[in-house]
Amino acid sequence: MHELSLVQALSALVDAECAERGARAKAVRIAVGELASVEPSLLVLAWEDAAPQHGTLTVDFCAARQTCATCGDVADRQPGSWLRLCPTCGSPLRVSGGDELELVEIDFEEDPVRC
Repeated sequence: MHELSLVQALSALVDAECAERGARAKAVRIAVGELASVEPSLLVLAWEDAAPQHGTLTVDFCAARQTCATCGDVADRQPGSWLRLCPTCGSPLRVSGGDELELVEIDFEEDPVRC
């Protein structure tokens, strides 16, 4: 489960911010794309086990977009491992986004307390 190593790295980032601000984190929010090879539910479980001192972890799921040069955005997910085709015209789809793995926000407690 590589989610645990991601949580450990994220916790280190939060530790650094806490130390810099002289405050304790009460919640952390991250963005995870559907193509990032990360399972959000496992990430939350790993966070609860390995970094409970930083409060709750919220994961914003970021979907990838599939776009046809001829037809525009394709709403339904098209199957395919490396080449996805437009269901209307058969042209190759361009896949964009969905690869996010970012720390979005740390919510700190109002009373300054060392981590």
